Amino acid sequence: MPASDAGRYVLTTGVPADRFDDLMALLGSAWWSAARTPEEVRRLIAGPSLFFFAAERASGRLVAMARVLTDGVYKAMVFDVIVLPEHQGQGLGRLVMEEMLRHPAVRGAQHVELYCLPELEPFYERWGFTGEIGGVRLIRRTQSPKNPS
Repeated sequence: MPASDAGRYVLTTGVPADRFDDLMALLGSAWWSAARTPEEVRRLIAGPSLFFFAAERASGRLVAMARVLTDGVYKAMVFDVIVLPEHQGQGLGRLVMEEMLRHPAVRGAQHVELYCLPELEPFYERWGFTGEIGGVRLIRRTQSPKNPS
């Protein structure tokens, strides 16, 4: 981040109650989370996820985020690393990732994992993320969030 922008943003954890619309805008800006409904996001906030944000200092508006689930010992799974399009290229993704990775519940986990598109791997490699995970495969069960069975 250019030194001129360093004071423009502040890092915060947790979802500020008065910034729900900002969170919805962040989620709406990413292809994988754009269809999330306010009801689903409220349930997400009430769950065990840890949220990390960069906010504009002047307005308080949330402009970048990372979310993680962790047991604090063995596993941490990173989700929703998002920067609003108009704020991309300013180092905010790096800031929220570094803040998240410093958190004791994440720092203490033996494995920190995430999903990303292949073209984003170089961004995450700076923190030691790699696609080489010893032959383990991701497998998935998908069900409709409206009709869980």
